[in-house]
Amino acid sequence: MTSDPTSDPARDLLIRPVDLARLRDERGAAVVVLDVRWRLDRPGAGPADFAEAHLPGAIFVALDTELAAHGAPSEGRHPLPAVADLQESARVWGIDADSTVVVYDDSANMASARAWWLLRYAGVADVRLLDGALAGWREAGLPLETGPGHPPLRSGSVVLEYGHLPVLDADGAADVASSGTLVDSRAGERYRGEVEPIDPKAGHVPGAVSVPTGGNVDADGRFLAPEALRARFETAGITRDAPLGVYCGSGVTAAHNAVAMTLAGFEPAVFPGSWSAWSNSDRPVATGASPEGD
Repeated sequence: MTSDPTSDPARDLLIRPVDLARLRDERGAAVVVLDVRWRLDRPGAGPADFAEAHLPGAIFVALDTELAAHGAPSEGRHPLPAVADLQESARVWGIDADSTVVVYDDSANMASARAWWLLRYAGVADVRLLDGALAGWREAGLPLETGPGHPPLRSGSVVLEYGHLPVLDADGAADVASSGTLVDSRAGERYRGEVEPIDPKAGHVPGAVSVPTGGNVDADGRFLAPEALRARFETAGITRDAPLGVYCGSGVTAAHNAVAMTLAGFEPAVFPGSWSAWSNSDRPVATGASPEGD
């Protein structure tokens, strides 16, 4: 499925640093900025990195605990939090129904895309990624703060409900792999099963195609133009009239591909459990460079 390819989804998904600075001057507390720094190789380093430098007034969000729950291995490493828990966090962050929420990280939005997707899935209407992430803010010469930050002066009142974006479970992912295009967002060597640093099995969902997230951005960490992204995904076999799903290792970078697909005019369904859930089951695994395996 796709949205109108002639529209400009970037206006609703991305915001430039200079435009964010201007918007905050205009709307004040109605603009909520979330710092979502997380990396697979340094999952606990976010608070220290935040304290070293962050956007003025930004609120640090812990991906592992505030944007994910913890359950059985079959649910994956980052299952979705209960909507009541996410709502409680969102109110602590100061989000109201009419807030503009801007998310960023220090890794080309690979982690903050999870916040973008999850909040939109929960019904927050205006969520955008800072294009270029923290590096883009620095490049624009805009001010930064240091220290642990401060909580908002007031709590928000947003009411959240899941279901505003399409999702897949493992059965749904298998169906999309056979009836449309299921995209694996991980690095190629993990897709092929050559390495697996964290999950119990190496390989990919049979029928899935490899489209690593790193190709969504330019050398400065900014998303490619919608037409370039559209060409990238069409080369992978994505069409406008067939089901489209996306997964990664644990549901984090799948959201980055979901952003890129949305910018390109497609409407992807995310498999939140991703490979971490699939590989903790007795489901079949493919290895090698081809979708069905070598």
